[in-house]
Amino acid sequence: FGEEEALKRVRELQLMFPERFYLEMNRTGGSEWDRINKFYIEASKITGAPLVAANNVHYIAQDDQVAQEVLICIGSNKTLQDESRFRLGSDQFYFKSGEQMHALFKDVPGVCERTLEIADRCDVKFKLKDDQGKAIYHLPTFPTPEGVNVTDDIRARAFAGLEERYKEAAARGEAVPEEKKPDYIKRMDYELGVIDKMGFSSYFLIVQDFINWAKTHGIPVGPGRGSGAGSLVAFSLRITDLDPMPYSLLFERFLNPERISMPDFDIDFCQDRRHEVIAYVTEKYGQENVSQIITYGKLQTRAAIKDVGRVLGMTYAEVDILSKLIPEKLGITIQDAIDSEPRIKELMDQNPQINTLIELALKIEGLARNAGIHAAGVVIASQPLVKLAPLYKGADGEQVVQFDMKWAEKIGLIKFDFLGLKTLTHIQNALDLIEENRGKKITPGEIPITDNGIYTMMTKGDTAGVFQFEGDGITDAVRKIRPKTFEDITAINALYRPGPMDMIPEYTKRMHGEKEVEYLFPDLEKILKETYGIIIYQEQVMQIAQEIAGYSLGEADMLRRAMGKKIAEEMQKQKIRFMEGANAKASTKRKPQSFSTSWRNSRTTVSTSLTRPLIVSSRRRPLG
Repeated sequence: FGEEEALKRVRELQLMFPERFYLEMNRTGGSEWDRINKFYIEASKITGAPLVAANNVHYIAQDDQVAQEVLICIGSNKTLQDESRFRLGSDQFYFKSGEQMHALFKDVPGVCERTLEIADRCDVKFKLKDDQGKAIYHLPTFPTPEGVNVTDDIRARAFAGLEERYKEAAARGEAVPEEKKPDYIKRMDYELGVIDKMGFSSYFLIVQDFINWAKTHGIPVGPGRGSGAGSLVAFSLRITDLDPMPYSLLFERFLNPERISMPDFDIDFCQDRRHEVIAYVTEKYGQENVSQIITYGKLQTRAAIKDVGRVLGMTYAEVDILSKLIPEKLGITIQDAIDSEPRIKELMDQNPQINTLIELALKIEGLARNAGIHAAGVVIASQPLVKLAPLYKGADGEQVVQFDMKWAEKIGLIKFDFLGLKTLTHIQNALDLIEENRGKKITPGEIPITDNGIYTMMTKGDTAGVFQFEGDGITDAVRKIRPKTFEDITAINALYRPGPMDMIPEYTKRMHGEKEVEYLFPDLEKILKETYGIIIYQEQVMQIAQEIAGYSLGEADMLRRAMGKKIAEEMQKQKIRFMEGANAKASTKRKPQSFSTSWRNSRTTVSTSLTRPLIVSSRRRPLG
């Protein structure tokens, strides 16, 4: 703009934002700001628009300037020596104190005070809890028929769905015995009560709606995985396709009435058509209310060293020597490496360039390198997300919440998982080819899991294309265990994880009668009989806590969570609770002598001991 055009624009903005339009002055260096600041002072005199002091902040301390330039070079794939690289042009883009700002603008009275004036106008609060102290969730209310609330709607749908499941089971020759149906009704009433009390009726209805929409539009959907498979309501609503009752799957692992936490269904869709389901919920709940979730790629220890070395113009060989000195230790930092590996300190003392590399790498380690989009998470909110969180545009124009998954949940946004699974795509392609070449139309649900051919094929090692069973290691485990039932397949899937896989030989010997099955306490036989006395599933841990120490299933779930998160303080409390409960219940003549736990990895696999090591994993059901 020329000056006249700029003045015209100032007056237009004053009309648009009366009493709250300011002209922002910066003194961060650079001749262009000298010219702009001079114009602003004159424009303020002419238009009356007030001046305000500001300082663009790109880093906290002045000596972080080089580290910030290194980050820019990493992001743009440049070196510091590259003349074409982007530069801010000075070292003044740091967070200045009030005293520094007053000194910088001492010739323009009042401009620093106006920053406080603007600050006083700002009043943003995150209301995370209601007046009763309950967490606030920004979940849309599922549209129900006129005069019907979500509590009544989900109840009607769930019981109608259960009747349909009864009929389907009978048609397959697997009818639910009449004497067991009261147990189903009791479980359904209990689950619906918990769901309603926790305020998640709409959540279940929203999930069943887009899953059933996908199914009616020919989009392959997985049968359900994770803790959600423990819900009979989910089974009745066709969110999952596994009846939890015969497998002793526990609802409390999904929704714990004694600990408020967000539900989380792991939902698999055909990889090629997943986007259609996201488009459906976007249209139904409004584009402004639906968003994907951001992820941040962070500069980890070795990556920080390698990237800084490249930016400094060092050769790969020079940086590789340093990188290989970093000890192989999970979660190690650069400072940890310096403290534990003397040769790194020696190189820093001998080579100034190495010293500079390490100093810069220390500054950028752990910082965000790039932004991406969560592979599965989608937020569906009750109002435009711009009112709840900052937004970001993805590479293909996607609307993305700038809070990552953890922080999005903290402000009450509920994540729905839309996982794209290539196995479902391959299964559908196979079924299409069967129909095309054999003239026979079948669905995965029509293939009985009691078919002996399935287990004969897998025992031979023919597991290519079988979800979670394609690796050489697990295929070898299948050959050794020689599964004959679906329960055997489930056990293999749970055992084949770091730590528990050490128990595969013991499990195999017990299964094939080569070794006697033993139980730590006689009372455990009814819980562990199906797994030959070895604890494999987290549900078994919960049932044992209930049986031996009188835990409620809600309490037992909190024990399981404490074990999973390695919370030492909480585990000490649980030890006291377990021992007191076991002694009070006096369910066995033998008393537990110790109670220690440690998770083996982050995939819900745990090694625990009461008086000897036990192996525990979640009941994650494989796809056929």
